[in-house]
This record gives sequence, C-alpha cells and structure tokens, in this order.
Amino acid sequence: MNRAHLFAILAIGLLAPACVANGTDAEDEPWEGATDDDERGAQTESSATPNFQLPFPCGQGWLGSTRTDHSPQLAVDFNRTDDLGDTVVAAASGTISRVSNLGNTSYGRWIEINHGNGYTTRYAHLATQVVSVGQRVARGQKIGTVGNTGGSTGPHLHYEQRRYGYTQTAKFNGSSARYWGTYSYASKNCSTDGGGGGGGGSGNGRIDTPSGVRLTIRSGPGTGFASVGSLADGARVTITCQKQGQKVTGTFGTSTLWDKVAGGYVSDAYVYTGTDGRVAPNCP
Repeated sequence: MNRAHLFAILAIGLLAPACVANGTDAEDEPWEGATDDDERGAQTESSATPNFQLPFPCGQGWLGSTRTDHSPQLAVDFNRTDDLGDTVVAAASGTISRVSNLGNTSYGRWIEINHGNGYTTRYAHLATQVVSVGQRVARGQKIGTVGNTGGSTGPHLHYEQRRYGYTQTAKFNGSSARYWGTYSYASKNCSTDGGGGGGGGSGNGRIDTPSGVRLTIRSGPGTGFASVGSLADGARVTITCQKQGQKVTGTFGTSTLWDKVAGGYVSDAYVYTGTDGRVAPNCP
C-alpha cells in the first residue's frame, strides 16, 4: 500500500459524523470512538446487563430522539420544555470513570459511568457535573444537570449505553428504546440499586436556604399545600420517605423531589444529603 493510499484511509476514519441537538437542530460533534483497551478487553458475554433506567428522576416525562445519522447512531437525545438545568441521574449504579470538559466542541461537559462487565454509559452537553472520577454512584443519584455545552445547538442530554466501548441499543427498565424518530418516555428511575447509599430506609439531611431564611414545611409535595411549620437554615432532618411533586428551583438546583420530614414535606432542592440523589424510599 503506497503512502497516499494510507493517508486517504486515515482521513476517512477521522471524519466526524453529525449529532442531533434536540430532535430538530443539528450539531457538529466529533465522536469519541472505542479506543480504550480496558473497555474492549475480553470479558464473558454471559454477564448480566445492568438494570438501566431513564437518566432522570422518577416520574419525569421526556422526549427521546434518535436518527440514522446520529453520532453515534444508537445514542438518544433527550429533550423537554425548559430543560436547561434539569437534574441528570445515573441510569444504573457504577463508578465514575470520566468527568471531562471539551469546551465548545464535541460532548462539551460530559460524564462516563463504568457499570462493570464491559458496560458504560455516557451523559453529554451537561451544564454542571457534581461527581468526580473514582466516585461510586447509585442508580438514581444526581450526577449533573442538562446543558447546552460542546457541539450542542439547544439544551438537551446526549445519552449512550456502551459495552466494551461500542454503543448498544439503549434499554430502559428492561425494554429497548424506540428507533427511529421521537418518542415519549416516563422515568421509572425511582429507587437506587445500591452503591451510593439510600433507597432502603430513612436518610439524613441538612436544610440550606439562601440568606438563612426559614424553609416552610408543607402538608404535601408542593407550595400549594398548607404550611404546617418551618425549619431554620442549617437544621438537621431525618428524611423518612420521598415523593415526586411540584418542580422547585433552590440551593441545589431544580428538583421535583420532596422529602418527608417531621411534620410534613420540604423540597429536596433545599436539602443537602451528601449524595445528591434519593436517600429514602417512595412515600405512599
């Protein structure tokens, strides 16, 4: 093979396919392919697939978009109205293997989780990243927020499931994602499956409010419910269970999760638990 022929093949291999930003807008996203030996090493194919769930808190509805010229093709772009800053959670338990910022190119701010047995997931175009490499996270634990970084032209989450470095058909709650087009999904990422704490019993938290104001306790999971008391900034609380409710933006971002404490409910957006994820079972 002559040198010109070799260079031509290399050039073709470096071409960067395009990616969809939010179901309608295109973006230029140089795709990182399978290049890591630790991802591609020989492992048994009989290993069980992790119980992947939607990468968003329990009960949330999202649109998932796929198309044949996506980069990579089997990735899913998740989008919904006013989603900038919305919470992104781990689709399954694992160890954070990458926390990277590629600036205004490619994935932008992105995270990879290693779930073992060759399985990894990737979460790209994030606004924030709240985990670090080597950290163990549980399914349903917050890892970042939806953004518009990198090659994105609109806020959304670019999501991939991989095995040995190669993208796979995404699965959520045991069912394959729908290809090709845009479809509605409801998150069943409602409890952790170990590895990051929480999910089985009560959890502990600390109230954190702006300027030290008191946090109102409500009779239900929303500001429209009656006030039944208040908690001082810095107060320690025991969270007996958690429930989906009104979307609230607070000290720790935007959340639809409400924590049951003594006397009623407070928004999880104002409660520091140390894990940025669910720490107690669902309230009845």
